[in-house]
Amino acid sequence: MAGQLNVPVVMHHESPAPFAGLRVDDGEMLAVGRLRLHAIHTPGHTRDSVCWIVEDRVFTGDTLLIGATGRTDLPTGDPDQLYDSLFGKVLTLDPALNVYPAHDYKGRSHTTIGDEIANNPRLQKRERAAFVDMMKHLNLSAPDHITEALRTNMSGGKTVTQLLAEAGASVPFMSLAELNARLAARRNDVAVLDVREKGAYDMGHIPGAKHIPRGQLELRVNEELPDPTLRIVVACEFGKISTLAAATLRQLGFMRTVALDGGVKAWREAGFPIEPGATATR
Repeated sequence: MAGQLNVPVVMHHESPAPFAGLRVDDGEMLAVGRLRLHAIHTPGHTRDSVCWIVEDRVFTGDTLLIGATGRTDLPTGDPDQLYDSLFGKVLTLDPALNVYPAHDYKGRSHTTIGDEIANNPRLQKRERAAFVDMMKHLNLSAPDHITEALRTNMSGGKTVTQLLAEAGASVPFMSLAELNARLAARRNDVAVLDVREKGAYDMGHIPGAKHIPRGQLELRVNEELPDPTLRIVVACEFGKISTLAAATLRQLGFMRTVALDGGVKAWREAGFPIEPGATATR
């Protein structure tokens, strides 16, 4: 598109994220067309937090929110640093400057530096010790999926959703009804592999299913499944771990491996036969 600007992902030098195309330091500036973006390093919420001043506004990320501040109890957070970033940098800016935070849970888009100084409850703790003590005792619950978010953002690693999508695109599936029909006909043309933990397997599994827990699959597969031409149907409880396991088996050369669509839970709910493990029958 004519006039389109290609701007890389910009992050502070302290950021561990591997996908940043450009890294900046405090006081540096980006030129985007006629705009000039001035970087302020504001550690506290995270060690690599940055605010950006652009003309009559400042984009504060999670450093300063509307009526609040970023939390400091997550990895690389530090209430002492947040105090310095707020009271030593952000709050010294022009009170008329418009503040655009990363998010607001009440649907508001912006505020001003002056409004936050006057009305933000957390900024009324102007002494360092009082502010730090307040931040240490907010007792906030952990955000949903925080570990995965941190892991993927900080390392560039894949999410579980990505792994499942990639595995699902690389393996075929077999329906519950199709597997049941094949087992009922005793055609012996498929081997069912249950990759759940032993307790779940013993509680009840698809009749005749061989058991190799997912965590032991690569170590035991050559002994337990010596024929790489075997047609294998992999099952787990919900049909997710089995998809990953089936993709792994295909990578190992078991090219006729498929995953059971829906898993053992769906198999039970459909009323198909279940047999207990040896431990459960004692």
